[in-house]
Amino acid sequence: MGNAPSEQIDWALILGGSSGFGLATAHKLSEHGMNVCIVHRDRRGAMGRIEPEFERIRERGVSLVTYNRDALSDESRAAILDDLAERLAEDGGRIRLLLHSIAFGNLKLIGPEAPGESGARSALAAELGVEEVRVAEGADRLFEEGVDGVQGLTSPPEYAQELFLEDEDMVRTIYAMGTSLLTWTQDLLARGLFAADARVLGMTSEGNEVAWKGYAAVAAAKVALESVSRSIAVEMAHLGIRSNIVQAGVTDTPALRLIPGNAHLKAQARTRNPFHRLTTPEDVANVIYLLSRPEAAWINGAIIRVDGGEHVSGLTR
Repeated sequence: MGNAPSEQIDWALILGGSSGFGLATAHKLSEHGMNVCIVHRDRRGAMGRIEPEFERIRERGVSLVTYNRDALSDESRAAILDDLAERLAEDGGRIRLLLHSIAFGNLKLIGPEAPGESGARSALAAELGVEEVRVAEGADRLFEEGVDGVQGLTSPPEYAQELFLEDEDMVRTIYAMGTSLLTWTQDLLARGLFAADARVLGMTSEGNEVAWKGYAAVAAAKVALESVSRSIAVEMAHLGIRSNIVQAGVTDTPALRLIPGNAHLKAQARTRNPFHRLTTPEDVANVIYLLSRPEAAWINGAIIRVDGGEHVSGLTR
């Protein structure tokens, strides 16, 4: 990505950039010459996977700064921005893009599940004259082999039935995956680190309006994120900041794999999607790159779906 006439050096600051959407975006932006700062929180054992990814970014000839620190800590945020400000001052750099891709939320149910209903599985067993457990076993086997469309006949996903969502769980999740976007935006602005034409982006999902089991806290966080982004779009426009939210389709990321019943979510998405595949992190990174371009300057306060038509599609096969 070319520099502005003033020789300003463009940087992307990615919160949650060691996997999934954040890492894919770091790769995409670095391919186009943008310097990258990644804030991530990973254990030492995970660095064997992560460091080679970071090295690939450096090999493209861009600057890469990484901080393995808690992006949700006031102390860590201040230390990161102090250090980053010094680095940017050395080359005249400014933050062109802030991407909030933090995946740290609670996935507890809000209360006990209703007694299981056999539904289609029971009806099919009766029609075939076999025990219901046989139908479930057969459907489970096919499902494990990658056959979509049988998820309504499989054994239901298991959810923890002992611990339910509490106030502290909700508060932490809403801050982590929602309102911390505003905290980082305000701190970057206060330090004068944003470029004159800056982009602030957050990640949401269809769970913002669809009730998935165990997703209540994350869904609330996503709605808060969207609300905060709209306010940034309006109240910070005069400062040159554009703020948007990207709503990705169901994507096989580490964050998705933590959701109980994720295999069923993926199967339903593949069945429903017009292209009959999941969204990939690279699909999303491509759109984030487009939103970082000067030509996207008039997109502000939007929720942009990147899902191949998954959201608007009925059952297609």
